[in-house]
Amino acid sequence: MSAVAESSFVRLLAEKGVLVADGATGTNYQALGLEPGLAPEEWLFAAPERVLEVHRAFVAAGADLILTCSFGATPLRLADGPLAGRVRDVNLRAAELAREAAAGRVLVAGSLGPTGQLCEPLGTLSLDECADNFAEQAAALADGGCDLLVFETFFALEEALAAIEGTKRVTDLPLVVTFSFDQGTRTMMGLSATDVVRAVVPVGVAAVGANCGRSLADADKVVEELLAVAGDTPLWVKPNAGVPKIVGDAVVYEAGPADLAAHARRYVDQGVRVVGGCCGSTPAHVAAIARAVRG
Repeated sequence: MSAVAESSFVRLLAEKGVLVADGATGTNYQALGLEPGLAPEEWLFAAPERVLEVHRAFVAAGADLILTCSFGATPLRLADGPLAGRVRDVNLRAAELAREAAAGRVLVAGSLGPTGQLCEPLGTLSLDECADNFAEQAAALADGGCDLLVFETFFALEEALAAIEGTKRVTDLPLVVTFSFDQGTRTMMGLSATDVVRAVVPVGVAAVGANCGRSLADADKVVEELLAVAGDTPLWVKPNAGVPKIVGDAVVYEAGPADLAAHARRYVDQGVRVVGGCCGSTPAHVAAIARAVRG
């Protein structure tokens, strides 16, 4: 593993051994009234009190770190919406609100999601353009005061490696990279956990892992494979609260707080260093995880 700059994240991880991350952004916003088709980043300006409410709920639940509302805030993702051309404003605002909610009690992680496009040679997005997109977003999140940056829900190595390369041009903040194994134990592009670790760890990351994905049973298998190949690199795991189901007009995730917490406890017992939740995970889920891994 390449050297990672000493930071509040690295120090806190060394101090506590295991950290609890927050839960979902999108599904919690939807529960508060985010309309279908509206990008969560729009609430940074239209409903900042809701953004703060979710952040603060996760802090109160016992999270050691919270992620900014900036998953879709690369230039390419914002280009077709009302926030086009406002990459710096959006990311600075996301960091500002997260830091306000954190109030110096927990770390703030800048969230960076995929561009939604395929990089060459499979797509038309050049690797240089991809790197530039993430560099622009990462610079704003770093300037906004984030303690670390998290590339989450990635599915293609080309994009992840370009994102890391571009980001390292503009900041030395610790980088975490997590992939979504939404095809069971493979990503949408067919990558295994072994593929991911072998490609990403050598370029220097503070942690690697999985988020989102499919069922908790699949997440269990992914974690086992990650642990088998990651060596000394810390693992970060934020699974969904099980599989979503349609109940009436609502989308309901099958795993309650106790169930998700039991899986998180097992992951920690196996050697995972950062645990939290993704889609469907509420502050109640995070509170249960915190109790389980600290008890």
